Amino acid sequence: MSEESLAWETLSSETTYTCEGFDVITETVRLPDGTETEFDYLSEGESVVILPLTPDDEVVVIEEWRQPVRRVNYGLPAGSVEPDDEDLRTAVARELKEETGYEAGTIDHLTTVEPANGFSDAVFHYVLAEDCTPTGEQDLDYNESIQVTTTTVESLRGAARDDELRDGRTLLGVLYYELFGQ
Repeated sequence: MSEESLAWETLSSETTYTCEGFDVITETVRLPDGTETEFDYLSEGESVVILPLTPDDEVVVIEEWRQPVRRVNYGLPAGSVEPDDEDLRTAVARELKEETGYEAGTIDHLTTVEPANGFSDAVFHYVLAEDCTPTGEQDLDYNESIQVTTTTVESLRGAARDDELRDGRTLLGVLYYELFGQ
């Protein structure tokens, strides 16, 4: 089948809910068989997910409270690409410094994924940040509660294997790095 035979035609689109971090979009669409219906999705935009390695090959990770699951999340630093970011490197440098107080020596793209494209337009750009060194204080957003620590890739891989690494962004980043990034 061709993409054209599967494509939906968007007849109208409106933002039906907006808050800090995402919008809900409602679209009226025409399906390939001619049926018209409404479709809602979460509009979150692009983000960077950073696998930061120190010169000693330690991974800089964060522990952060996550209200939807009501627990501390152990994971990689991540954040939105802002409209005034010149490019992804700018977003990576900003988010890494804000969340961890570290700066990277080098930044390399690993992969880009659409983590839930059945109900969201979110795009995650995974990057490897090497030679990360602590250079200052965190500059957290008002709604972030984050502690910084370090661990090893092997420890993260073990946590993934043992079903203890629950953050999907982190799990994908670590396993992708293990399979393709080294």
